[in-house]
Amino acid sequence: MVEEVVRRAMAATVLHFMLFHYPSIGTRPNGTAAAVPPADVRTAARSGQAGAVTSDPGAPDDPVLVRRAAVLAWCDRGQRTGYACFGLALLLFVVAFALQFPPWTVGAILVLMGVGSAVFLPAVIFGYAAKAADREERGEKFGY
Repeated sequence: MVEEVVRRAMAATVLHFMLFHYPSIGTRPNGTAAAVPPADVRTAARSGQAGAVTSDPGAPDDPVLVRRAAVLAWCDRGQRTGYACFGLALLLFVVAFALQFPPWTVGAILVLMGVGSAVFLPAVIFGYAAKAADREERGEKFGY
């Protein structure tokens, strides 16, 4: 399970890097062909200045922005679901403590913690990737 989550996160990171840093290769996730950026954008990217991914990044019909908004919406739902599972597990732990840990409460706590972890981790990773791509497209400085 953990290996699968790590493998998917790595694949998503590579996909993000390839699509947003080298838009001239392949196609985007929605199947549209990626456009080759003009020479001045490529030169600006090599010199450390941010260049636009498309000719008009603010267009509402830009498929990259539409896809990124959908990813951010799903990430928000995933984070809320994960936090809800963790909160319910904590509440159930208090109830189980008061009832001297009946077996059904222990099982329910483990299921809630597992589901919360399985939903929360990818939501955080993909949300961070989408927000970083958004910042990069706006030309903000990348920094750790």
